[in-house]
Amino acid sequence: QVQLVESGGGLVQPGGSLTLSCAASGRLFSIYTMGWYRQAPGKQRELVARITNTGSTNYADSVKGRFTISRDNAKNTIYLQMSSLKPEDTAVYYCNAAWKLDYWAQGTQVTVSS
Repeated sequence: QVQLVESGGGLVQPGGSLTLSCAASGRLFSIYTMGWYRQAPGKQRELVARITNTGSTNYADSVKGRFTISRDNAKNTIYLQMSSLKPEDTAVYYCNAAWKLDYWAQGTQVTVSS
């Protein structure tokens, strides 16, 4: 069982930056593929960025060059650094841990608006 706790969401102006964090419980954090997903109102949940246990990353085309995912295995934590934010980035962001099973955090709201 893995428990995930997110932090860092909020309101930011277009063009601004925000960093999300996700802390995981358990001893097996380093072997999990970790990811960030988001879901906007009326839309399906979509992958934003993912990082494997070896550090390989992949991003949705819509965020490439603006978002960076990273992990700190010593702290059982992943991060999503978001810059040049756009109104269309507004969504609930979910942290995910995957290895045999999928685990989800509760979600954190990110609103990009002036």
